[in-house]
Amino acid sequence: MYSGLSQEEARQRILEFGYNEIPNPKSRKLFNLIAEAVKEPIFLLLLGCATIYILIGETAEGLVLLFWVLFTVVLTFYQHRKTERALESLRNLSAPRAMVIRDGKSNRIPGGEVVPGDIIQLNSGDRIPADGKVLESLNLMVDEAILTGESIAVHKAQSHSEETENKVYSGTLVVSGRGVYKVTQTGGQTAFGKIGKSLGDITEVKSQIHKEIKILTRNLLIAGISLSLLVCLAFLVTRGNFIQAILNGLATAMAMLPEEFPVVLTVFLALGAWRLTKINVLVRRPAAIETLGTATVLCSDKTGTITSNSMALVTVVPGLQTDTHKTIHFKEDKIQEVVQTALRASQEQPTDPMERAIIKSSELGTNDVDPTGSLFKEYPLTSESPMLIRVYEYGLDQYTIYCKGAPERVLQQCNLDVEVKELILNQIRQLAQMGQRVLGVAHAKIKRENLPESASNLKLNWVGLLGFEDPIRPEVPEAIQHCNKAGIRVILITGDYPETAQSIAKQAGLTLTQAAFTGDLMDQLNPEDFTRTIVSSNVFARIRPEQKLRLVEALQKQGAVVAMTGDGVNDAPALKQADIGIAMGEKGTDVARESADLVLLDDNFKSIVAAIRMGRKIFDNLQKALSYITAIHIPIIGLTLVPAFFSEIPVLLLPLHIVFLELIIDPVCALAFESEQEELDLMQRPPRNPSVSFFGLNNFLQSVWSGALLWSMVLVVVLITMKQGYSEGQIRALGFTTLILGNVFLIFTTLTKTRGLWRTITEKNKVLWAILTTAVALLTAILFIPYLRDIFGFEMLDFWSFLISLSGALGVLLILEVTRRLVKQFGLKISGFTQ
Repeated sequence: MYSGLSQEEARQRILEFGYNEIPNPKSRKLFNLIAEAVKEPIFLLLLGCATIYILIGETAEGLVLLFWVLFTVVLTFYQHRKTERALESLRNLSAPRAMVIRDGKSNRIPGGEVVPGDIIQLNSGDRIPADGKVLESLNLMVDEAILTGESIAVHKAQSHSEETENKVYSGTLVVSGRGVYKVTQTGGQTAFGKIGKSLGDITEVKSQIHKEIKILTRNLLIAGISLSLLVCLAFLVTRGNFIQAILNGLATAMAMLPEEFPVVLTVFLALGAWRLTKINVLVRRPAAIETLGTATVLCSDKTGTITSNSMALVTVVPGLQTDTHKTIHFKEDKIQEVVQTALRASQEQPTDPMERAIIKSSELGTNDVDPTGSLFKEYPLTSESPMLIRVYEYGLDQYTIYCKGAPERVLQQCNLDVEVKELILNQIRQLAQMGQRVLGVAHAKIKRENLPESASNLKLNWVGLLGFEDPIRPEVPEAIQHCNKAGIRVILITGDYPETAQSIAKQAGLTLTQAAFTGDLMDQLNPEDFTRTIVSSNVFARIRPEQKLRLVEALQKQGAVVAMTGDGVNDAPALKQADIGIAMGEKGTDVARESADLVLLDDNFKSIVAAIRMGRKIFDNLQKALSYITAIHIPIIGLTLVPAFFSEIPVLLLPLHIVFLELIIDPVCALAFESEQEELDLMQRPPRNPSVSFFGLNNFLQSVWSGALLWSMVLVVVLITMKQGYSEGQIRALGFTTLILGNVFLIFTTLTKTRGLWRTITEKNKVLWAILTTAVALLTAILFIPYLRDIFGFEMLDFWSFLISLSGALGVLLILEVTRRLVKQFGLKISGFTQ
């Protein structure tokens, strides 16, 4: 019908016009990112320390710190770019999609890739990607409130004029019907673009974790400033060295500065969203990653999610026959009449799997019904009228109507006796009990003047029943078992018959405690009774999309954290109300996608469960990373404080030493913890309580305990070496080495709660090992290369001295592991030690 542009023409127009977006120049992005890096507090502290070192004649130390300033800018730029690229790819995936005709074939592409001249197909629920002129319209109604503020949908008719009714606009929404249009303007040239709007922007809601980390960062920043001033004053009083007091105060500020917290959160959420796309789950709102681990109820559609969405026509019941066996002879006239009538009530280029099955089955026959008629009108399928009715014109005043849809609804339109209707309803129940999806088929002939406006006023003649089978996805039963073990209640929601729903639920492995709950029963109950009644219901049948909202609200009143799937326009309220709205990527409308937190790119139930697993893993690893950050800063702060108050103890940590420690801490907490494997009990424990603080008292005390233990052990090594008469440079080198080695062991003990130390060490965390190997190599170079040793204020150590540091670090590891085993074995409920 419409061939559209060729792929080559589309490429040329992309080069000519650009995508349907206004890009931000790369140079501006680079400038903005560098500006952000320069404003970081750590940058200002490093710059201050470097300036002081150069002013007092310590040029080498100053140059090293300046190099670290440059490295900080590059690292900040890299982290921002990596996060930005991940989010940019996610935005491209989450953008509205367009069904474009190119080279005569329909293909769904991102809306931003539409170019002038493209032919676009429109269906109910689509977001229109660009301005254009309507070429074909079947009851096409468009909501233009985003442009005009008018809430009433506008009818778009096929026309050869330049009237408004003939045009559609970027950003508006198809609320019903379907059509075809030709793109005339894109991007900034559209009516929407001219008023400075952007559909691609997604407003991110700050999650509870963001709020907690913001408060924690603010409190630590205030404490750091106060403590650094106190250290500076104490150092000045006890030692009388102003320059050294300033440097020690700056070192304390660097030790206390919580710059890792927001960086870690940003990296975890960005890379977490990227990892979710690898398992076919698109994150539209990062806050959903946090919520995934708290989901207690998972409400899933049946078709295409639980089942494979690959329908096959297995039963045809012509007229009033009572035989419902599956053997079909498609060349029989009676069978052909049912199939061909259903074919005429189907779209020419269907996306619905049942319509595809009808077309495939019709090709097995030889007869055709009314082959010469032309389509005149279509009554679209709606939730109120679940039938698709197409009217064909034959001659001047004769129409033939073809109808297929929900069989009980089609029966209402037919002139049949009550006994006959009961017979057909019994056949429907038999097919439904066999797990089949059932459609009723009817037709009628009518004169032009008798054609009604509403489909409900049509009088039809019953033709027969079609039964389809949609097999369960093979991976679904195992996925449901994982949900059961993880304390997640799975609810099956479908518009099918209760018998069909229960059959599918049994095959999927759902536990059925009572009969399927129906939409009609839902309408009969008041909200309070409905909330009480659904406590044990796992199967909901004959549910209309708008009833999903009521189900979500009832479950939330019970205290559930609800994940809800949906694909249609009417599913949008339920998706927005749900704690985790999940839209279908393949069969879902743009409205559903824009209302959801997540989009399933493969419409597979297994992907939902995988997303919950990934959400729990991300949460666990983020919590471990924050625990590690808190723990490692305890000994750093402690080692800057002690020399300020006890003048006999040499200065142990200078700004340069803290910079070296940050070289390990930053990538470890941001990348190594993010890539760490999941815990053994990840899907065997109940969902996390969302009301419990993300980084609560237990986690904080455990971190303080681990950090204080490492600080104490370093201090013990320092005191032992002081007593044995080691020089100041040797004492500083031994204390620093003990801190680095203890930090390595602290990382390994923090990485896991259930897998054990040896398993954690031997697992393949390439990022971690790369960072630790680099850190140990640099430490070795600092200790044995004279020039570097002098810059860091160290002196040469012998083998036995090194054993003192190693023993102290191993002591930290031993105590932490023994404490963990005692807690695990005896179930000790000690604050800071509970797992």
